[in-house]
Amino acid sequence: MKQSPATPLPSPKERRRLREAGSLTQAQVAERVGVTREMVRAWESGRTNPRGRKREVYAKLLGTLAEEEEPRRPEVTEPQETLVEPAPPAPPLTPAQAFDALYAFCAPALVRQAYLLTGRRELARESVERAFQLAWQRWPEVAVDRDPAGWVRATAYEYALSPWHRFRPRYRHPEAPPADASDRALMAVLLRLPTPQRRTLVLYDGVGLDLPETAAETEASTPAAAGRLMNAREAIAARLPELSDPAELHRRLTELAATERLRAAKPPVVRTGSERRARFWTRAAIAFTVALIGTTALTVRTAPTHYEPPIAPGAEIQGVPERVAQGPLSEAEVDLREKLRGEMTSGPVRLTPLSR
Repeated sequence: MKQSPATPLPSPKERRRLREAGSLTQAQVAERVGVTREMVRAWESGRTNPRGRKREVYAKLLGTLAEEEEPRRPEVTEPQETLVEPAPPAPPLTPAQAFDALYAFCAPALVRQAYLLTGRRELARESVERAFQLAWQRWPEVAVDRDPAGWVRATAYEYALSPWHRFRPRYRHPEAPPADASDRALMAVLLRLPTPQRRTLVLYDGVGLDLPETAAETEASTPAAAGRLMNAREAIAARLPELSDPAELHRRLTELAATERLRAAKPPVVRTGSERRARFWTRAAIAFTVALIGTTALTVRTAPTHYEPPIAPGAEIQGVPERVAQGPLSEAEVDLREKLRGEMTSGPVRLTPLSR
């Protein structure tokens, strides 16, 4: 049995344009199709596409919006003989232009998301810059990725949540909290959440990813991601009951991230920093290789050219009598010693021979 072909859909950008041209919100489109607002946001961003019956309903709604937008054309009574030359195709983007476009599209939102994860403004900017520097170094790989924005987002999150930042002197002390009291309370609750729950909450309720995409980006199963999300929501609702509604929580997360007015660096600065970092590590690798070659050559030069057997250890000699020490003197030996000590030390008296 052959499967029926999927209903064609316009591009994600065109889907959003048709909705805005029809003066419809994402919530209204979600109500007509029978899905959540987060799902409509994912369709318009191109992260996912509808399937099955929802795809048909969504395609029919977009077709209706396109028909309402199309102006009525006047009937042509006479054939037109003018020829219109086709517009020349747009030149392809250079790697630098494509990178700058991706950076301009993703960097502002990524800095705000990293701030929600860490509570540190400088670390949020640094995480995004490092992620894009790595993306520029691996641009041939990132450019053909099916989701370049997701690639950079995952890299920025990994850097921002690295536990090694606690050993850096500049990040040992907390930064100044937000000015508003409600923002301070929400940020304090977010930072008390375990890292996996905080990341899952930001991806689902902040970015708007669906549950399977959130699970894939956090390298967890879908049930595990759902459990983390529910635990994070319960923890926030226990401390801030007014944020028990997911829609209100999404709005407050967006406001908290937008209040700080965080700005990322310019794309040329990021590309220049990436190239400078790549040159530094390349020179460091070359210097290490040269040092290793020099050490090996010195070892070969000073190594012995022939085998020298080691000196055998000394062998133990058997049969040697034990060393005997002088014992105590007897009474006769003591008397003799006293007698000798009492004699003249200059020798015996000389005898004079008698004459006859």
